[in-house]
Amino acid sequence: MEIASDIAQRIEKLEEKYKNSGQDLGSYLDGLLHQRYLTYWDYIHLDTLLSLQIPKTYFPDEEIFIMYHQITELYFKLIIHEQKQIIDDKLQKASFFIQKVNRINNYFKALISSFEIMINGMEKEQFLHYRMSLLPASGFQSAQYRMIEFYATPMENLTHFTVRDQMSNKNSLEELYENVYWKKGATNTETGEKTLTLKQFEYRYTPRFMRITKSVKKSTIYHKYLQLPEKEKESPVLIEALKSLDVNANVHWPLMHMGSAYRYLRKEKNNIDATGGTNWKEYLPPSFQKVIFFPEIWNEEEKENWGKQWVDHIFNPEKK
Repeated sequence: MEIASDIAQRIEKLEEKYKNSGQDLGSYLDGLLHQRYLTYWDYIHLDTLLSLQIPKTYFPDEEIFIMYHQITELYFKLIIHEQKQIIDDKLQKASFFIQKVNRINNYFKALISSFEIMINGMEKEQFLHYRMSLLPASGFQSAQYRMIEFYATPMENLTHFTVRDQMSNKNSLEELYENVYWKKGATNTETGEKTLTLKQFEYRYTPRFMRITKSVKKSTIYHKYLQLPEKEKESPVLIEALKSLDVNANVHWPLMHMGSAYRYLRKEKNNIDATGGTNWKEYLPPSFQKVIFFPEIWNEEEKENWGKQWVDHIFNPEKK
């Protein structure tokens, strides 16, 4: 049987490929011959994926709660996937930077808009019942979101606002990590001690966090931006993309959590503690923390008023 020339060319290329890797093309062809046809459900492991929702109670809306958080973590993984490509890039082109940051912004936009599910998609009474079976677990324990922060900016930009002026890259990573802003929110509202939620989180993820921060000590996305050639760094499109990322991650995203917390954890004039005992009213408002990934691209007035209008909108609706 005569083999078509285009097929013969591909076979030659495959022979060269496997020859260079020390493998035999014939063995791979045998494997291909015996391999089953791929299906959609096998490729994405659909049955496994749909089996991962295991409620702790009999309240129907708990399944919504689980799935939403699983979807959120998948989006976080997509964001980290794009961040790593920026960090590993050696070409230093604004066009590549813009493409990746815009993808990250699209993922954040999807997350922010989908939070409507959490705010209005569950019955409040069901939530207040099944949430008690989740203690001391908390969305605070999302390690991937902390990784997004560590990949985005130097750790001194993530320290608590009360000590941020005293911190710089001259401090050790361990010292900076001990003063990271979100740890202050995971203290017992009565004793001021670290909550079990935070203790579990630190025990599980601190070694991984320290490996990440050491690996990107001078190559976070902020560093990569500063290292761009001056002409590339001044791109208005790039600056706008980075500003959108800063606002999406550090204003809109925590604000949507504020809306959810107020929907489910506010009771008349009192507030209900989050499941992990975190002080959400002090921890979530962006104007309180003033976490900014890329401080160089914002002026002093913008940094001073960071997130204020949005917090006023939530806390003081009469000002609208």
